[in-house]
Amino acid sequence: MLMGTILLPVMDALAKYLTNTGELAPGQISFYRFALQFLFTAPLVVLVGGIPALRPKRPWLNLFRGGIIGVASLCFFTALKYMPVADTIAIFFVEPFILTALSALILREKVGWRRWAAIVIGFVGALIVINPSFARFGGVALLPLGTAALMAVYLLMNRALGRVDTPLVMQYVAGFGGSLLVGVVLLLATLVGGTENFAMSLPGGSFEWSILLVMGCIASFGHVLVVKAFQLAPVSLLAPFQYVEIVSAAIVGYLLFDDFPEPSKLVGMAIIVASGLFLLWRERRLGLHS
Repeated sequence: MLMGTILLPVMDALAKYLTNTGELAPGQISFYRFALQFLFTAPLVVLVGGIPALRPKRPWLNLFRGGIIGVASLCFFTALKYMPVADTIAIFFVEPFILTALSALILREKVGWRRWAAIVIGFVGALIVINPSFARFGGVALLPLGTAALMAVYLLMNRALGRVDTPLVMQYVAGFGGSLLVGVVLLLATLVGGTENFAMSLPGGSFEWSILLVMGCIASFGHVLVVKAFQLAPVSLLAPFQYVEIVSAAIVGYLLFDDFPEPSKLVGMAIIVASGLFLLWRERRLGLHS
């Protein structure tokens, strides 16, 4: 889970870079991100399990899961065009709180007061990292919130579908479902006149293609790690570790865009990391005594 949350912000930063150059719109980046994920993972599925493995045991639910993350990606990459990486991810991080609540209500997972405390403390840290200002970002600030709700459902489905399908198969179908849905959105946007965020065109050159290929690799590998984590551990346990993504996002944002976090944001990041480490320590203690 930690490896996945460290890798995925790199993909987000590369998406922001492409939108900043003006070469690609957020909708195009979303489409290529999923199409390349599909192209990378499909041969691996065949290599591991043969042609029959290309058909998941729950195809429609897996396609629906791919559609969910497709819409989430459209929202998130559009927000990244206008907002700093760390700010966008910080607003997004109401998601672990939503996820833990859903795991308790829908999956009936037992969520003790220590896990709730770790979630709440991590959420407070996220609020310290950035105080979401709608006056500053306008309606764009709602996009990471929409992404958060969609991703909570997506991760919840990871837990349910992971019991019958492998992480690699799930990512192969998600790549297909995500690219299909985003492709339909781009086509409809083009037919009704299009917008600058959902324009359809090919990347301008080999440099843009190289970045997209790296994004596809990160998306494939990073999400396989996350799906595998959700196969092995309860949702409520993994949720706080997602806050580490804010820290890695801030580091990548500084390296690529010279966005250095303010002192208050560094305090928030410390709180986020501390909540995750506490939960890890707590679970290891429980494991030793079980």
